[in-house]
Amino acid sequence: MYSFALSLVLVLPGTFLAADIPPESAVKPVEVVRTGDYSEGVVVDHEGNLYFSHGKIVTKVYAKGPKKTDTWAETGAPNGHKILPDGTHLICDASQHAVLHLDDSARELAPESTKSDGKPLRGPNDLTLDTANEGVYFTDPGGSSLEEPIGTVHYIDKKRVTHTVATGLAFPNGIVLRPGGKELLVGESKKNRILAFSVLAPGKLGEPKVLVNLPEKGEGQTDNQPDGIALDAEGNLYVAHYGMRQVQVISPSGKILRRYPGGNQTTSNVAFAGPNMDQLYVTGGEPGALFRLDLGVKGLTILPPKSK
Repeated sequence: MYSFALSLVLVLPGTFLAADIPPESAVKPVEVVRTGDYSEGVVVDHEGNLYFSHGKIVTKVYAKGPKKTDTWAETGAPNGHKILPDGTHLICDASQHAVLHLDDSARELAPESTKSDGKPLRGPNDLTLDTANEGVYFTDPGGSSLEEPIGTVHYIDKKRVTHTVATGLAFPNGIVLRPGGKELLVGESKKNRILAFSVLAPGKLGEPKVLVNLPEKGEGQTDNQPDGIALDAEGNLYVAHYGMRQVQVISPSGKILRRYPGGNQTTSNVAFAGPNMDQLYVTGGEPGALFRLDLGVKGLTILPPKSK
């Protein structure tokens, strides 16, 4: 068990407007680490180190020191990843049908969640922290498709009990809770759209509305499925668009503002990091690398405190 209550949470503010987001022509993906296989679940810790998943492992990318990368953990099929205020890690792992809980040395603790309302999880994918209420939302698309929309969203409450809070989704994927905790955004991959759920109370959602229907694939693109998502400090949403080699920027009202190159063809996940938290890191496959977009745009990033 962990506690949010006494932890310091740093939220980085922004002062820019949508017009200040750099034009598409000014942004080029910079390759940081190439693994050659499909990568996912990028996240940053308080010291600026990055973690991202590929295959069975989680690789750590050091912000400082002589060592550039290291294998941090091996779990099976690590995907969505968040670091808690106490410095421990939550990782969605479909192969273990669980949200795993690891300490800061990558030692596996008791799983954070394996069941929801008494039913086994199918394949957790991505997660977002509800820090104010000591909770966690996560998606489970296991077995779902356009023809069989059985995907679900779940909530782990502060007593570490998991509840099912949304059903009937066609592969729910990336997920993020807006500041203030009143709106939950979820990518519905097989319908190529982002849904917005009103949060009526912690772990209780209203009926979803479509925030935006995303562009469909064109020449040179192989698919059009929203995957991981992240927010900047002004509430714009950054969507890793799988198969389109793009990260799309969506305004709070659902307008498509930018379509940046994502580096990987199967763009999979995004997270703000860097010394000023104004660089967007992007995972995916084909070629299978961690890329960086130098945006100069402050991300909305929640960081755990340094260990005492």
